This record gives sequence, structure tokens and C-alpha cells, in this order.
Amino acid sequence: MRRVPLGARPDWRATARANGFTFHGSDGLDYWDESHAYGFTLAEIEADIEGPSTELHALCLAFVADAVEDERILASLAIPEHAWDAVRVSWRRGDPSLYGRLDFAYGGIDPAKLLEYNADTPTALYETGVFQWLWREDAMASGRLPPGADQFNTVHERLIARFREIGAGGDVAFTAYADAPEDRGTVAYLEDCARQAGLGTRFLDLADIGLRPDGTFVDRVLCPIPLLFKLYPWEWAFADPFGTALHATPTRFLEPSWKAVLSNKGLLAHLYAREPGHPNLLPAFFETDPAKASLGQSFARKPLYSREGANVLILRDGQVLSNAGGPYGTEGFIRQGLAELPDFNGRRPLVGSWIVGDVAVGICVREGAGPVTTDTALFVPHFIEAE
Repeated sequence: MRRVPLGARPDWRATARANGFTFHGSDGLDYWDESHAYGFTLAEIEADIEGPSTELHALCLAFVADAVEDERILASLAIPEHAWDAVRVSWRRGDPSLYGRLDFAYGGIDPAKLLEYNADTPTALYETGVFQWLWREDAMASGRLPPGADQFNTVHERLIARFREIGAGGDVAFTAYADAPEDRGTVAYLEDCARQAGLGTRFLDLADIGLRPDGTFVDRVLCPIPLLFKLYPWEWAFADPFGTALHATPTRFLEPSWKAVLSNKGLLAHLYAREPGHPNLLPAFFETDPAKASLGQSFARKPLYSREGANVLILRDGQVLSNAGGPYGTEGFIRQGLAELPDFNGRRPLVGSWIVGDVAVGICVREGAGPVTTDTALFVPHFIEAE
């Protein structure tokens, strides 16, 4: 794995707008950065990222199967008791999952270490599946990348195929905060994938969705919503006034409510307890577990529910490397063994590995200057070195 300066296309912003990537930056700051890229060998991709991703996802599914039958596990994840039936029912019914993203600390030397699983509402999807692939094609054509360079990226094709499997020619509604550019762009991309899969689609702002007395979710004209993709976290949905009705609604969701078991940092402690010798897992313990002392003075303390690095404390040998503020933490914390992001000339990449269905299908790289990847991190494209 190496960081390779390649030079940005002078017209990349216009190219982004022309291809629907309208959230490539905001407030005068770019989010996409193609002045350089990360190069991987094929062996690094296949053996260090793709294989472990599929294996870890399978371990996660095995954990869900146990968790839905064990109230102690559900309670440890701070899933409210009124939501347990919704989680159980969705799993037992076999409600399908669309996608998720495993985030790894990886620098091409040691095994990739799982930092978290964004299993419910991950973004950075369009820029992974479409725009970085277009970048790769342009870079090949212009000679910025050598002949034979490839990219680990079948995200777009797999999403379309997965929608075809899930929707079976029916209809799916999509919802997010309409005034949040990244969320709206992500949902618009998924809606396009669904249309390409032959599904009928419509977009609804979150405020346009209501609940009928019989438990069916409806739009503003009271049209039932049989299948809803929501870019809205399950822990928020469970806390909403309609949260107690979720177990009985005929509406089905993407992601299904059993994903609440995985979109939770407590997952990391449970996975480590089940597979303590796994090369891709870090030691992790709930904050209430005395075994956390085994981590000493080097660890990351993370809220069970947190996004964009909020409320994460990182210590190395007792020295604070990062202590971000934010609104999370009331549900509890875990401590995870420290796996620092690799340092490439002062820049620290995080490798996100996408799962569509149950298969690893591609990666994204987000790069920041600090030890925690936040919402200021840049998206940097990647390629596979020609052999």
C-alpha cells in the first residue's frame, strides 16, 4: 500500500457536477481529493481486505442469530426493550440487508484491524461505486495510471443485482433529510440503482412519512409504503413516538431492524469475546467490564452509538491523542485496543470495505490528519497496481 501523487484533473469539479456528484465539497472546502491516490497490490486487496471482510461479516451474522434469542445481549447493546420484538421479528422473518461498510485500520504491513461496522446508514457510497471508477477510467486514458491498473470496485453492479433480488420487480420508497446534501445524494444514487434493477421508486422527505392506525407507514396522501429505504439510524427510529409500533408494521425496511445489533460499537466487544484470537479483531470490552484493565493505558474509548468520531477518546501510553466532543455516550461506552491509523507523510487513511448482501465488493479510502476519522476527512481514490 502506498500513497501516490498523481495530480488532479483541472476540470474534475465540472466533471463531478456533470455526473451528479454535487456534494463533492461545501463551504469552499473540497471533500473529494484526487491530487493523489492509494495504490494496493492485488494480494493486499484479496488476502488482507476482501477475504477478511467477508469472513467478519459472516461472524456478525452468526452473532445476530444468537443476539436475537438473548435478552442480555440486546440489553448490553442499549437497544430499548420495546424494540426487541422488532429486531427479533425482522431476523426470524429473514428480512434482507442491502449494504454496509466495515472500517479498518490498515497500512499494508500488519493485518487489517476492524474499527467499527457501519451496518445501518453508511454514506460515501456514490463516490465509491461511481465517481472513483470514472476517475480510474480517466486516469488510465490520460496516462496518470499505467496500463493494467485496476480497482477493487463492483459496488455499482452488485447494488443493482441486490435490489433486483430484494425488490423482485416491486416498488421501493426512499427517505432521508431532503435538505442534507450528502444524505440526499446517497439516497438519489440508491434510487437510481433500484430503477436500473427494474423497481418503481419514489423519494419522500422524512417529514412526509406518517403512521396509519393499523401500523402501516404511509406518505402524505396516505398511500401505503410496503418497502422503505431509510437513511435514518435505527436508534433514532426506536426513540421516536412511532418506535413502539415497529414490531407490528407490515412495512419492510432497508436496512432491516436486525441491523441495529450490528450498527453498535458493543458489537466489537461481543465479537472479541467470541473470537479472541482473530487476526482482524482488536481486544474490546464494555466500559463496565473489569477486563478493560488489560488494555492498560493505550486504547480507544467509543460510545455505543456515535458517528464521525464524535465523543471518541484515544489514549497512547496514557497520553491523550484525541478527545472529541459530541452528543453521544449516555448509552455507554466500550474500550478497544489501540490500532492507530497508518501515517503516510502526515496523512492517515481509513480503509472502508463495502458489503453488499453478504459479499465484499469494493473499498473506499478516507483520509485525515488526526488519529480519528471525522466529517472533515477527504475521500481519496484507490487503484490496484498493475502486476
